[in-house]
Amino acid sequence: MNAIAPTASLSPARKNADQPPVLVYENVRKMYGDFVALRGVSLQVHKGEVMCLIGPSGSGKSTLLRCTNALESIDGGRVLVDGVPLPAQESQVRKVRQRMGMVFQSFELFPHKSALDNVAMGPVTVLGMPEDKARARAMVLLEKVGLANKAGNFPANLSGGQQQRVAIARALAMEPEVMLFDEPTSALDPETVGEVLSVMQKLAQEGMTMIVVTHEMGFAKRVADWVVVFEAGAIIEQGPPQQIFENPTVERTRDFLGHLGWNG
Repeated sequence: MNAIAPTASLSPARKNADQPPVLVYENVRKMYGDFVALRGVSLQVHKGEVMCLIGPSGSGKSTLLRCTNALESIDGGRVLVDGVPLPAQESQVRKVRQRMGMVFQSFELFPHKSALDNVAMGPVTVLGMPEDKARARAMVLLEKVGLANKAGNFPANLSGGQQQRVAIARALAMEPEVMLFDEPTSALDPETVGEVLSVMQKLAQEGMTMIVVTHEMGFAKRVADWVVVFEAGAIIEQGPPQQIFENPTVERTRDFLGHLGWNG
């Protein structure tokens, strides 16, 4: 299933389906040498929607995410942000990236800076925000992710879950319109996964537009508005979580969920 029908016919209950989509992928293709990573992916993301991308490792989910803000170039098709194709010029691409927060598997915090300084740094250096204002905002965001009492800690003195929450606060500090999450819990100990997912669920409840690559099926079913299943670089099924997890229409989706021990 490489193409999708007009949005209104996909699901009458899809969030903000009556408004122009925030992101549109049109027949997006990506190659790495002879390897086809994305095979003509077409997809829409609506404002305030939480979209979860699921599927086996290597099926193209993270590649699509990285193509969203041009961290990876595409070899065919288009990515449109608010109806405008991603620009080719690096200076213009940087402006688009500022509108998208991205949280990776690895936390990528600056080890020589405190949690507060990690969060405040982007607004100061990229947005030109006065340092006192940036630090005040960083404190508000650390409180938002439950880490106000760790503002002075360096990454080495934070758990993996705490570091990832700092990374989320750092992304939010740039006041993004869309948040991209690339398997944000995959590098965490099981006991810290919940604290990160809780922060993400709170963002969803506040109406943040989110695209989440995840293997956390419980989170996808509970929080997602729309779930997209990938296999070998293509979308094989998409729909509301109740359909995907309780009544998938494609055998490969059932097999994938079964291998994960998912019983609905």
